[in-house]
Amino acid sequence: MMLRLMRRILLGAVTIATVYTLTFVMAVSIPGNPFQTGERNMPAEAEKALRARYHMDNNWLYFWEFLSGAVRLDFGPTFTYNDWTCNQVIADSLPVSAMIGSLAIATALIVGIPLGVWGAVRHGTWADHATTFTVLLGISIPTFVTGSVLLIVFGVYLGIVPIGGWGTVAHLPLPVITLSLPFIAYIARLTRMGMLDVLASDFIRTAYAKGLPHRMVIWKHAFKVAFLPVLSYLGPATAQAMTGSFVVEKLFGVPGIGQHFVNAALNRDAGLIMSTVLVFATLLVVFNILVDLLYAWVDPRIAEAV
Repeated sequence: MMLRLMRRILLGAVTIATVYTLTFVMAVSIPGNPFQTGERNMPAEAEKALRARYHMDNNWLYFWEFLSGAVRLDFGPTFTYNDWTCNQVIADSLPVSAMIGSLAIATALIVGIPLGVWGAVRHGTWADHATTFTVLLGISIPTFVTGSVLLIVFGVYLGIVPIGGWGTVAHLPLPVITLSLPFIAYIARLTRMGMLDVLASDFIRTAYAKGLPHRMVIWKHAFKVAFLPVLSYLGPATAQAMTGSFVVEKLFGVPGIGQHFVNAALNRDAGLIMSTVLVFATLLVVFNILVDLLYAWVDPRIAEAV
């Protein structure tokens, strides 16, 4: 088990290094000038001094300058926001995205798992067809459509929740629900497919033959095995949700990290681009490692096979 963990950590480090290198190449290749944008017109002397300070005219030196700072968790300045560093932007925005993302994943698990189990147990009935139809809707409809509909209905017409902004509990429901809907659909789909496979297994028929209650067979025996595909999906899904969705954040005026990433790309701010991408890549690697450990805990055969 420890050897498996060390291999995953090493592989994760290589993955992060590769992501950083590719992101750096793309970031410095973007046409444009971060010092001369629609909102900023920096004097030539100041621009020259900043480029010299951060080795921005020498990509090789800039690569190692930023990497050495990133290792120390110092991502340097951002040229998108005056008087802010990349660390300050991330520290201010990541908790917002993480809160919405964690609530969205929790909502997806609470709703998606029972929905998938319900459809599988009632396979071929109207309940199963309703589950499949709901899943297809959740996967097919873009978040900007569902978010806009929720915003118009509950924010404008009914006036139950604020139509935008951030800072109170009332601002949470609409972005959380909007962000959670695709995850609900995928989790319900994976749960349903997993349960259908498990319910056709011999050990389930044996459990019923022993006279075990239906609820115990479903949740104690079948669900434990059927949950494994969902567990695999949770790693990248959690990282994706917790690093923010630009569409959801833009639509509801949420000051999350997704907005800052897009603003950095629009402003050709290579430092902030690489900072946000490294945060996402690190979270993705960490959550995948955690899922791998949980996988081995749920199914000990995996750990024994290493």
